[in-house]
Amino acid sequence: MSIEKQNEHYKNGEQVRREVMGDEFVDRALNNANEFDQPLQDLVMENAWGSTWNRNDLPKDTRSLVTISMLIALKAPNELKGHVRGALRNGVTKEEIRAVIMHASVYCGFPAAIEAMRAAKEIIDTWEG
Repeated sequence: MSIEKQNEHYKNGEQVRREVMGDEFVDRALNNANEFDQPLQDLVMENAWGSTWNRNDLPKDTRSLVTISMLIALKAPNELKGHVRGALRNGVTKEEIRAVIMHASVYCGFPAAIEAMRAAKEIIDTWEG
């Protein structure tokens, strides 16, 4: 393990990422990393998870809903799917996820909301399945 991965932000980030996204998701992300994209994985782990998600000023369920809304705006369905699963793991209900998507439709546009609804439904169906 590299020195970078030993730092506190990385360790805290991995713990939080596993809590939110689940071991299977994190293991897949780490195992699929290669020499080219490993620096980005480290940056995500340290900054997104070890710093931002590790803050105590918002509860994780609220942070999940905020993240979902931003991913809708970015039209990032693959990342959205991961964070819908994370939101469900954080105790967010499918009704709350749907409400965020509906609300985002006004600000992000109906095409973005429709795409987000499809992505979220896929994950929710699997979650409930």
